[in-house]
Amino acid sequence: MDFAFSEEQAQWREVLRDFARRELAPKYAHWDKTGAFPRDLWKAMGRLGLTGLRVSPRYGGSGADCLTTGIAAEEIARGDFNAAYAVMLNSLLAEVLEPHASEAVKREWLAPMAAGERLIAIAITEPGAGSDVAHMAARAERVGTGYILTGEKSGISLASVADAFVVFAKTQPDAGARGVSAFLVPREAPGVSVHRYDDMGNVAIGRGSVFLERVEVPVDHRIGEENRAFYQLMRGFDLSRVLICLQCLGAAMQSLDETAAHVRRRRAFGRSLAQFQGVAFPLVEYHTQIEMIRWFSYRALWLRDRGLPHTKEASMCKWLGPQVAAQAIHECILLHGHYGYTKDLPLEQRLRDVIGLEIGDGTAQTQKIVIAREWLGKNYKPC
Repeated sequence: MDFAFSEEQAQWREVLRDFARRELAPKYAHWDKTGAFPRDLWKAMGRLGLTGLRVSPRYGGSGADCLTTGIAAEEIARGDFNAAYAVMLNSLLAEVLEPHASEAVKREWLAPMAAGERLIAIAITEPGAGSDVAHMAARAERVGTGYILTGEKSGISLASVADAFVVFAKTQPDAGARGVSAFLVPREAPGVSVHRYDDMGNVAIGRGSVFLERVEVPVDHRIGEENRAFYQLMRGFDLSRVLICLQCLGAAMQSLDETAAHVRRRRAFGRSLAQFQGVAFPLVEYHTQIEMIRWFSYRALWLRDRGLPHTKEASMCKWLGPQVAAQAIHECILLHGHYGYTKDLPLEQRLRDVIGLEIGDGTAQTQKIVIAREWLGKNYKPC
């Protein structure tokens, strides 16, 4: 057993931590206050290779392994939690598009996405169907040489800023999950409209609803085989769920590091705050939990890199990591006293942002259903 990063991975980690500290952290609050999307920042991350980690060199990416991608998700989130969406979302998109999209779509969209020049959003969730993909209402009707898409997608990250959407819709309405197909839909296509949400966190990500009113797409914009999109997506989720966990842990660990420095400096009753058990013990407890979840997450990515089963492990990471991260950041706010409650520190923003990914890619309850199915067997899946 070897729990060490390679020399290249260790260097990559240091490069990213320095980049996050210098280039990302200083403007983290700015994007939250203005609500503007940092498109130039995504291009800068593209030049660093962050937006195309899971894209092969053939389409302008680096073809990095999953473990290396996980390092990026964790380290970028230390500087700007929302910037780490560039790693997580683009990695999920690469898993869906590169193996399954037509060559025309990959040439037009995948290479610019890998360069950070174009943004693509994944449109799955609906008002009446979140994790229940089998019962989505959006429809794709085959007409002539293409499809006509109709429906509404909700809670879509990057909805207000994306240049295109990978839309999941029913092509065989009565077939449940076996009747779902995916399509690349350009934002400027007639019939596409977007409504942006006023979210409590992840403000720069521009989450919203996407409306499709008889949107026409050519057949070569279908992603993969008809009625097979659900299974394509689930394999991608096994990666994005672990990356989400590491993204949340990165924000939490940065908060713990800042709080540890604060309690060493701050004095009360003639002693450093760090000398009080009531202060030191909560920090130690969360540091322990985060380290344990962190290495379990890298093990899940190690399994994926070797083509071994890891669906159960991915869902374990997804429900536990964001939950512990949110609790740890909350504790950091309390240990900073009344000053921790202000917006002068990044703690409250990190807490708001992390909570969003307790929901995204499936809630804790959804992940526990997956774990039970994988561990106990399909016949014992909770309902």
